[in-house]
Amino acid sequence: MERSFKHEVQSLKLSDGEIFRGEGILAVTKALLQSGVSYVGGYQGAPVSHLLDVLVDAKETMDALGVHLETCTNEASAAAMLGASINYPIRGAVTWKSIVGTNVAADALSNLASPGVKGGALIIIGEDYGEGASVIQERSYAYAMKCTMPLLDPRPDLPSIVRAVEEGFELSEASHAPVMLELRIRACHVTGEFAAKANRPGAHSALNKFSEPAPHDYSRLSHPPVTFAQERIKVEERLPAARDFIRSRKLNEIFAGDLDDIGIVVMGGLYNVLVRALLRLGLADLWGNSRIPIYCLNAVYPLVPEEVREFCAGKRTVLVVEEGHPDYIEQQINVILRRADIATRVEGKGTLPPTGEYTAEIMLKGLTAFLAATRPAGVAADAMVKAVDELIGSKDEAARDVGHLPARPPTFCTGCPERPVFSALKLLQRETGPAHISSDIGCHSFATFAPFSMGNSILGYGMSLAAAAAVGPNLKQRPISVMGDGGFWHNGVITGVASSLFNQGDGVLIIMQNGYASATGQQYLPSSTRHRPGGAATADIETTLKALGVRWLRTVRSYSVATMIKTLRQAMTTKAKGLKVVIADGECQLARQRRVRADDSARLAAGRRVVKTRYGVDDAICTGDHSCIRLSGCPSLTVKPNPDPLRTDPVASVVDSCVGCGLCGEVAHAAVLCPSFYRAEIVRNPSWWDRAVDRLRRRLIARLDGATEAAA
Repeated sequence: MERSFKHEVQSLKLSDGEIFRGEGILAVTKALLQSGVSYVGGYQGAPVSHLLDVLVDAKETMDALGVHLETCTNEASAAAMLGASINYPIRGAVTWKSIVGTNVAADALSNLASPGVKGGALIIIGEDYGEGASVIQERSYAYAMKCTMPLLDPRPDLPSIVRAVEEGFELSEASHAPVMLELRIRACHVTGEFAAKANRPGAHSALNKFSEPAPHDYSRLSHPPVTFAQERIKVEERLPAARDFIRSRKLNEIFAGDLDDIGIVVMGGLYNVLVRALLRLGLADLWGNSRIPIYCLNAVYPLVPEEVREFCAGKRTVLVVEEGHPDYIEQQINVILRRADIATRVEGKGTLPPTGEYTAEIMLKGLTAFLAATRPAGVAADAMVKAVDELIGSKDEAARDVGHLPARPPTFCTGCPERPVFSALKLLQRETGPAHISSDIGCHSFATFAPFSMGNSILGYGMSLAAAAAVGPNLKQRPISVMGDGGFWHNGVITGVASSLFNQGDGVLIIMQNGYASATGQQYLPSSTRHRPGGAATADIETTLKALGVRWLRTVRSYSVATMIKTLRQAMTTKAKGLKVVIADGECQLARQRRVRADDSARLAAGRRVVKTRYGVDDAICTGDHSCIRLSGCPSLTVKPNPDPLRTDPVASVVDSCVGCGLCGEVAHAAVLCPSFYRAEIVRNPSWWDRAVDRLRRRLIARLDGATEAAA
């Protein structure tokens, strides 16, 4: 795992009144166990990857409560898990990264929301939005509206997050609808404390099973003709029930202020950024007390018209702080006020940017623009605008003083087993010309950046082969698709491989088999050599491909650049028709280093022999061509001043971050570069044999040096 929570999960055992301290994700897990959940599941992805990691590490606590855990192969299977709550009064929760994960789960979500649920069903989604996001910039809000599912967006502090989880289940049961709970990166990793409650097992679970299955009830199926009645029930019964629950439980919060002729409506997840900006403007104190009234939407869908009208009545203008496009909340508030003939002006997009993350700087600029337009009594709006402009200007000036910083594009980790494959592809294209490369989601997407700059499309996780389906018939050269083993199990095996075989595709597929869902933190896959603690691999990619009918199949060690070039050349030029698959096999280097370092530390502590392989460059041989750098892009391979005073070109150099993967030497050999790379072994706690060999080598080197000097 990228991070282990084996120590922190002990806090999940806290009981009534004890103080829980930790991260947001851990607090979510504790809230689930306090809520009597019977089953949990999901698919990893930022920013909620660690939720599944915590659940796996908390196996002992989960087993004691009879909670069933599924680490699902994709988001659709996770959403389908909630089908248990359609027929049975049991609580379940699933999690995934949004918006891409919600896209994958969309079919199951629609069929879940139509009949509704008996037991509480909670969907915890990581709202990966903004400049730090790794996915397309869309919002989950549209899915909540489309499926008529309540959407919670709690203030990013632990008590609010825990309350949202606990009352989310109750909201689901009160409205008989699944509930979505979105958490941004800051909410997932915010630290704090709250008063814990005792964990409680579900009414029915692995410890207290139902004696017989639920009786057949056609109205619980999302199938015509009952779907027409379900649509009416969603709108006429469940939606009003959700609004009544939100209003009666006061899920949304109103914070009073003395500048009551204006107001701010804010999504709960943005509350902290808003209050921090108000503090910097002198309009709030350190405890969050604001002079401008705030209506905090911890439940962003559905809106409660009565609350909106009550907050806005008597105010000249309200500012809607709604991150992302479209402006769903702003539009709804306008409709609610106009229908009630309330003349309050609604500001939102325009005062604030229509797209992008609302950072502290953006919030400051938007608030001062709002204050300059509304000019509330007793507020020096012009002075605030000037102060913010000066603050931002000084920051920009400081950036200019630093000067131009070189670009640092994202790249593979040092020693990554996927980098050699793209080195091989780059060398191959010198022979065959440029190829259409269909990229995919995962670590290998870093090849779209320099120095490889490869990739013509990214259409979704595990969908690279499907994305190239119409390219092959319209291109003379076979297209190359790249996907990871995580993408293969997530989607690629069906949408890519099975579809290509069925349609007699003639492309080339490279599967990066590194053993983990690496980009999200080294979570296990069906083909991982290990699974959950104590488990073994449950599937094998090569066997699966053969069973599907793939005939041209090769498995190549990732770091063998020359062999990889030869294999890819065969795949691109063979006259055999049909899908050609190359499995690039090499364990994720991060996972390997964590294991190796721990083993080495234990061996050193025991006084046992430890060997570390390192690579270097001979300064006297290096020509300063730097092709090795352009062909590998390894972060540990850089340049340094040439020690020869008669040569001005800097020479290549290997820095201390080298993990000894051997790629630099492999590339130099495959590309027929200068033989300047050397391999060295650093031996700690050497044996008597190591010492004897070292003495012999030193004597031999000294004798050869003496002979050379004599000849000179």
